[in-house]
Amino acid sequence: MTVTVTENGISIIQDNVTVGGGNGTGGFDVPVGTTAERPGSPTAGTVRYNTTESTYEGYDGSNWVQILTTGYPYTADFLVIAGGGGGGASGGASAGGAGAGGYRTSYGTSGGGGSAESSLTFNVGITYTVTVGAGGAGGASGDNYGVKGTNSSLSGSDITTITSTGGGRGGKGGGFAGGSGGSGGGGATNTGAGGAGTSGQGYAGGTAQNAGDFRAGGGGGAGGVGAGGGSLGVGGTGVASTITGSSVTRAGGGGGGTYTGSRASGGAGGGGAGGYVSSTNGVAATTNTGGGGGGSRIGSGGTGGSGVVILRVPTASYSGTTTGSPTVTTDGSDTILTFTSSGSYTG
Repeated sequence: MTVTVTENGISIIQDNVTVGGGNGTGGFDVPVGTTAERPGSPTAGTVRYNTTESTYEGYDGSNWVQILTTGYPYTADFLVIAGGGGGGASGGASAGGAGAGGYRTSYGTSGGGGSAESSLTFNVGITYTVTVGAGGAGGASGDNYGVKGTNSSLSGSDITTITSTGGGRGGKGGGFAGGSGGSGGGGATNTGAGGAGTSGQGYAGGTAQNAGDFRAGGGGGAGGVGAGGGSLGVGGTGVASTITGSSVTRAGGGGGGTYTGSRASGGAGGGGAGGYVSSTNGVAATTNTGGGGGGSRIGSGGTGGSGVVILRVPTASYSGTTTGSPTVTTDGSDTILTFTSSGSYTG
């Protein structure tokens, strides 16, 4: 046995056991070895680390039993964007652009002027389910509505589910209103009203113009309302996020159809442009941005963009256990998981 007297306390070293220090930096090293190297005559209360099983174990007087350990809880940030709505279709006038998918985040500004939500606490061994919503189909040629986008969500047994609402559909030709959603769809000419957005997720769509040039409303975006048809029905702008380490704008609204020589663009963040002049289809939104599809000018509406779910966790706590093949990157001391399709992450 070796006894060492130090400035901070006494260390006793015997058979690979160290009782260390008298301050907060001290530690207690238990014996380490394989299953075959277990003591031949252990006493109740003996504790060691088993390198064969990669676990701590103790002797209860009759058997060696595993000492269960779990990691510490850790903070996780999120960005959850739903699928954008599909643009409306028109057989004679102009159809409304669709709204962007709802935009919720703990890492920056949420949609609809909302502030950042609280970060989540993840626990080791809990599986967190990711659902990525699809974009809504554009309306078929003729006077037909687009389809509302599908919700995206993040859920787990120890957290409150984060759900973003699918983007509102674009209004169909004949003056019909845009649909409500994460962001609202634009109304169709002549006087279709814009659909409502969801608080903390997105803005309303624009109202169509009652005039001879048939300007439909643009779909709302996460960062701004869709333009009314009194001007070109440009889609509402999206919101930029740096959750992946670089700034990316997502969830822009779709442009409304218009009977002029100028095309109403989709909102920054993946929104599809509207149809214009003679018979022109609305443009599809960009995949995995949650953008709204463009409304048509006598044609079919553009398809909404699918959503996306992004998680940011400390690299020191990242488990590496996922389904759904997310893209995994790092930024500083954090690991980022970008889900473009549904899957899961186990803490």
